[in-house]
Formats: sequence, C-alpha cells, structure tokens
Amino acid sequence: MKLFLDTADPKEITELAATGMVDGITTNPSLVAKSGYSFLQALEKICQTVPGPISAEVTATDADKMIAEGKRLARVAKNIAIKVPMTWDGLKACRALSSDGHMVNVTLCFQPVQAMLAAKAGASFISPFIGRLDDAGQDGMGLIREIRAIYDNYGFKTEILAASIRTVTHVRDAALAGADIATLPPAIFRALIQHPLTDKGLASFLEDWKKTGQNILDM
Repeated sequence: MKLFLDTADPKEITELAATGMVDGITTNPSLVAKSGYSFLQALEKICQTVPGPISAEVTATDADKMIAEGKRLARVAKNIAIKVPMTWDGLKACRALSSDGHMVNVTLCFQPVQAMLAAKAGASFISPFIGRLDDAGQDGMGLIREIRAIYDNYGFKTEILAASIRTVTHVRDAALAGADIATLPPAIFRALIQHPLTDKGLASFLEDWKKTGQNILDM
C-alpha cells in the first residue's frame, strides 16, 4: 500500500519525505490555509519535493469553472492530481479533465455507488472518508472493502485512497481491506514505526553491545 501525507506544510513534507516512504501528498484548501503559503506557492514547493501525485483541490462548484481551475492547477507541475468533489458537476469535470490526460482525485466519497460513478468518470483516485463515517456511527472500513469488491468485479483501475485516517489501526485495517493508498496526517505517519517492545528491545541490544567495549568502525 502506498502512503501519502495529508498536509500542505512544505517544511514538514521535506522532513518526512527524507524517509523515502512518502509516495504522494493530498492537500485541501483548509490545509493550505494553515501552511502560511499562498496556494500556488505551496503547491510548487511540494511538487518539487515529492515526485508522486500531489492532490490540489478546486474551489469552484460548477463543472466549467472546475475544469478551468483544474487546468490552471495542472500547469503547476506534471504530478498534480486535480481534486474534485463527489457531485454531478465534479464528475463532469472529472470526465473532461481525465479525458485530457490529467490525474483526477474525486473526494468526499461516503458510499460504494459514489465510488463506482467516480471510476466510470475516469478518476485516477477515489477518496473514501473513513474517520468521518466512523464519527457518524457507520463502518468506514466496510466502505473500503465494498469499493474494493466493486472495482475488482469490473476491472476498474481507479485507486482507492483511504482518507480521513485518524489512527495507526486505521492504516492497518485499510491495508487489510485492500486500499491502494492511505493518506495520513504527519503525526499518524510518524506513529507507524512506534511500538514499546521495539524501543525496549533496541535499548537491551545496545546495552549488551556497550558491555563488549567494541566499535564496528574500529574493526
């Protein structure tokens, strides 16, 4: 499963991309507002740091303006994925933009038939919102499994991008459910590596090695 970061902070992206584990970035207007950069300035910096898909969201609500905004965003860099909402106008824009060869991420997906429509419209990515469904007392991970089944049934190539990730457990369950991608807040990305027994084991190994008085570089 590919791992994206859900942030528009260029400094944080640069730091975490150095791990070699960041495959792409998702942004939205709210995240850009928190970054301290202008929209296009933030996108340019991010695209220079991460070569994978960088989702940039349109702000228009009618198809023609979405298409125009999408084409403008696509000029920022070749790895821009134009993010459109799950509306009829969004799907019209998705069809037009994908037909022109642009990557499109259809966001705010909350049910399987929406995901089916996005795939039929040519979406590169569909973004089901796991955490928001869980907050509403519904089964967010069940949505991932159902979309996976539908896409596999009909050979849709749209990638399932699990969004609204709240916990490391969400990442594990999304991988088990067959999501192609999980997009993570930086704090969750950092937490993926953590386990108390890992820390305890490493401390024990280092303590035992210290007692030998050896240094590998001196050998």
